[in-house]
Amino acid sequence: MNSRKIKTWAWVHKWSSLVCTVFMLLLCITGLPLIFHHEIGHLLGTEVEAPKMPAGTPHISLDRVLDIAKAKHPDRVVQFASQPEDDDGLWFVTLTPTPEATDDFKSVAVDARTGEVLAQPKFDEGFMYVMFKLHVDLFAGLPGKLFLGFMGLLLLVAVVSGVVLYSPFMRKLDFGTVRREKRPRLKWLDLHNLLGIVTLVWVFVVGATGMINTWADLLIKYWQYDQLSALLTPYKNEPIVAVNERGSVQRSMDAAMQKAPGTKLSFIAFPGTSFSSPHHTTFFLRGNEPFTSKLFQPVLVDAKTAQVTASPKLPWYLWALLVSQPLHFGDYGGMPMQIIWALLDIATIIVLGSGLYLWLKRGNPVPASSKKTAAHEQHAPAAPQGEPAPAMKVQA
Repeated sequence: MNSRKIKTWAWVHKWSSLVCTVFMLLLCITGLPLIFHHEIGHLLGTEVEAPKMPAGTPHISLDRVLDIAKAKHPDRVVQFASQPEDDDGLWFVTLTPTPEATDDFKSVAVDARTGEVLAQPKFDEGFMYVMFKLHVDLFAGLPGKLFLGFMGLLLLVAVVSGVVLYSPFMRKLDFGTVRREKRPRLKWLDLHNLLGIVTLVWVFVVGATGMINTWADLLIKYWQYDQLSALLTPYKNEPIVAVNERGSVQRSMDAAMQKAPGTKLSFIAFPGTSFSSPHHTTFFLRGNEPFTSKLFQPVLVDAKTAQVTASPKLPWYLWALLVSQPLHFGDYGGMPMQIIWALLDIATIIVLGSGLYLWLKRGNPVPASSKKTAAHEQHAPAAPQGEPAPAMKVQA
């Protein structure tokens, strides 16, 4: 590239990096404990587990489970019910004042075999809750998510521009060179470039999936408008099915499981909630394989008759969302992948920190006696206005 193109790309890289650096640092730092959220929950004693029982121990009716949970909060309605991916002996029942989306919820953990209330976990407080909210929306709801999505877009721009700049800036140095005997800023520049190019693919993948995750609310709303509304035409203008008019939830679940054999239940959305309709109990089923376990198959069951009315295939944009969520946190490969994700996250924090350091040190005057030496040391062409070479950042 000629000098003009290098300056243009350097300008793009500099400002896209600078604008998102602080937020990417925040996301990397908060994302690190989230990679191990299950393990941290066990250490803190906040993870609820069903007691061990012999295989084949019969389960009580789901209707009974819901009655037990509702008895703890009789002034609320059941919004969702779910089971952990690796434990069908436990139900988490979410109760809210109304079916609409709200942050005012209570959770009740019920043993699926005995009906015993094991805990009433509070997911809206504590260290992990703070980390999660900062990472997801900065405690600002949908506007916070969309803002972080824009920061993710700037991250991708910084990564692409950093790749373009890497070759001309490093063409006279062997790959992986860190000139330890030179000035501190030059050593940090080499380390910054090395870690940035080594973590390139991971940075791009995690950054892109993080950006997609910020669109989750909008994608779900669009799916409801675009596809779900057509399925609900026969129920148009009908009110939410009253609780006393609903059929057996256990019978509804059995019908849903028969509609999609070879699947497991992930969660249930009750009538009027954001993941269902006013007239249906919607069962979200998942596959049994590592990959398909992250993908959902919704089955809509009439809340009154307990009859399956539809089982629509999810559109491509929701598949992309569902795949991006576990990939973003390294949930596919168990502990080995979590450790790899954590190490790459730490490397990215170093890239971010070094990029910030190089920017802050850009204006430090160089003594006249060392100008000649400094010019001799800089084998690669300097960035415009003395700016550092490419910064590569990631949303952890």
